Amino acid sequence: MAKSNLVRVKATETELKDKMVAINRVAKVTKGGRTFSFSALVVVGDGQGTVGHGLGKAREVADAISKAIDDAKKNLVKVNIYKGTIAHEQNGKFGAGRVLIKPASEGTGVIAGGAMRAVLDIAGVHNVLAKSHGSSNPHNVVKATIDALTKVRSAQEISKVRKLPVEKIFSGVN
Repeated sequence: MAKSNLVRVKATETELKDKMVAINRVAKVTKGGRTFSFSALVVVGDGQGTVGHGLGKAREVADAISKAIDDAKKNLVKVNIYKGTIAHEQNGKFGAGRVLIKPASEGTGVIAGGAMRAVLDIAGVHNVLAKSHGSSNPHNVVKATIDALTKVRSAQEISKVRKLPVEKIFSGVN
């Protein structure tokens, strides 16, 4: 199993934006009828490589969202972004959710759907091609996307592992 290069970030270190991914209304049937509550899935990030996700549950939508934002701030990770895109193609997986993200040239934009788009936008990736396979459950897709982003390695990390200069790594690429 490959070693994950997961770098945790403190929420106080950076200015964070948040984006709602999904709100779900759930019902609990009791003797007196149905009791409704809400669960909210939120991603937060600074647009410069820091991203996190959180889940909040409450009787009111606003309370669920604020709880989700607080939870997301506890799960922040740092991802490698190179010139507004990612350094190389990468797969991510969580549960039955599988994602594929590919670097794209300047001007391409974020070609991704739903939950993946929210994570990539908040993380600060501006040019990327992405495809979701398997589960379309937003929880699994968000976690799989963050998994893929954390697996992306920079040229400096690869050069250190392979004991080669950074210029040598890019010698085969035009």
